[in-house]
Amino acid sequence: MAPLVAVKQDFITLMNTLNIAGKAYNSRLLVGTGKYKDFAQTRAAIDASGAEIITVAIRRTNIGQNTGEPSLLDFLPPEKFTYLPNTAGCYSADDAIRTLRLARELLDGHKLVKLEVLGDPTTLYPNMIETLKAAEVLVKDGFDVMVYCSDDPIIAKQLEEIGCCAIMPLASLIGSGMGILNPWNLQIIIDNAKVPVLVDAGVGTASDAAIAMELGCDGVLMNTAIATARNPILMASAMKKAIEAGRDAYLAGRMPKKLYSASPSSPTNGLIA
Repeated sequence: MAPLVAVKQDFITLMNTLNIAGKAYNSRLLVGTGKYKDFAQTRAAIDASGAEIITVAIRRTNIGQNTGEPSLLDFLPPEKFTYLPNTAGCYSADDAIRTLRLARELLDGHKLVKLEVLGDPTTLYPNMIETLKAAEVLVKDGFDVMVYCSDDPIIAKQLEEIGCCAIMPLASLIGSGMGILNPWNLQIIIDNAKVPVLVDAGVGTASDAAIAMELGCDGVLMNTAIATARNPILMASAMKKAIEAGRDAYLAGRMPKKLYSASPSSPTNGLIA
């Protein structure tokens, strides 16, 4: 390969790589493992999505804590996938910290985790006071913390300064499928972050994922949009393509929007009289 071509290829590879806590991933789509009809469908959807990082709700999914029951580890081996234990169902910092310490034991010292501390069971909106408390303890305890948060740019920056390795603001409420309701706040968070920013929660269909990537997000995490689709495997494939298309569009740089200023696609000079 010619030197210039090799450098160009290395640059393209670098721009398409997601780096989390010192490890590089080819896929920018992170997928949850809940709400599928069984573990076999979970594996099929994950394969179709191309995801390398998969989230696991420690309080709801068996990864060895329930002996004698089917384990997710048998269908999605940790040698092939990076597990991201999360604290779904936790409503206090103490519960979240305890849950992730259990996950570390179950997964042989695994450090990469997703922190979420919920405010109420109706909206599942994050309790940011408890989230900040938990994040500070977990970072000091040696965890690599990817944190679910509101789309408040000030809170997002505080979480980064605490030492979280990725900031994951919601697009809209968990499981709502409403898509990105506040792209302006997301843009502020993206523009000011020095760590990866991933949209987490609210994605409903492929266009939502593409929009997140076009804004400049480093990735998207989703579960319900795939697992509750009429055809989860097909939706997983669609989400994979949307993430890739959105990322390419972001790197390409879209044309500026021009209100009341049309521009013809064809040349205007040299017209036949």
